Amino acid sequence: MKPIVTFNAGSSSLKFAVFDGALIPLAVGQAEGNGPDALCAVLSEIESRGINLRDCRGIGHRLVHGGTKFIAPVRVNDAVQSELQSLCPLAPVHLPFGLNVLEDMRRLTPNVPHVACFDTAFHATQPDVAMRLPLPRSYHDRGYRRYGFHGLSYEHVVKALPKQSGRELPSRLLVAHLGNGASMCAVLNGKSIATTMGFSTADGLVMGSRTGSIDPGVLIALMRDDHMDHDALEDLLYRKSGLLGLSGITSDMRELIASHDARAAEAIDHYCYHAARHAGSLVTALGGIDAIVFTGGIGENAVEVRQKIMAHLNWLSIKAAQVFVVKANEELAIAGHVASLLHE
Repeated sequence: MKPIVTFNAGSSSLKFAVFDGALIPLAVGQAEGNGPDALCAVLSEIESRGINLRDCRGIGHRLVHGGTKFIAPVRVNDAVQSELQSLCPLAPVHLPFGLNVLEDMRRLTPNVPHVACFDTAFHATQPDVAMRLPLPRSYHDRGYRRYGFHGLSYEHVVKALPKQSGRELPSRLLVAHLGNGASMCAVLNGKSIATTMGFSTADGLVMGSRTGSIDPGVLIALMRDDHMDHDALEDLLYRKSGLLGLSGITSDMRELIASHDARAAEAIDHYCYHAARHAGSLVTALGGIDAIVFTGGIGENAVEVRQKIMAHLNWLSIKAAQVFVVKANEELAIAGHVASLLHE
């Protein structure tokens, strides 16, 4: 059977994967950057492995945002592409790059089916009380609500954990996707009921260079005192804050852990303390907890971070057997959607 290819466009890199008909990975890789150079580098690597993109079964794309309409994977045509372009203001740091990759690949491989998969879709099962913002109701109708992100990663955890543990999926599951971007999700019986990211990817946990939750009054004060416009605020919130801002050193958790600078230790402590506070709020949403999963680059590899977060959660009496590490694999989730959609 012809292979399935996936593209995963982040804020600073482009990942790809190639799967055979049984969804076994044949090739994986990535290029740094979020422009044509990154796509060209990925295409060159794919071609160097003897894979003809024009002859593959289908191509899947991770898109950060699907808005209120796209709550499931969709096969892309010109009309869908146009609708997706209108969503760029909802995720200005991530979505334009992903859509540019989608558009370029559709032009390069016009006879191959393209499937868009959305990070927000997994969270469409959240109840209204978790999704609605405390603004006048007219804003909700205009799309101002808590969407949630990293849905493809959470979806993979829900499918992978029973296979890894040899047990049924825990009913009340807390999943922490900790990477350069980070969030947590309360999963009840396999469905998302609450998550730390909301309207934007800057909400919730402290991240590599993003603030996470912050008092909106601070933003008003910055606009007043430092005369910041929306571009300056966006740059501060997404690119100059988080671990980078707290430490004044780097946004990379690996470098902070290896550093002997006191500011690095302070940044890590801040990260873990606030992650645990968010975890507590999600346990409330779940009505208790049966297990916790760590995933993502930091969640999988930074033992010290996991230990510090769990130390703050000792009051939950979570046993070691209830704490899991699951390797993130958004690409497999995307490939699975491509295979399912094209089989229908």
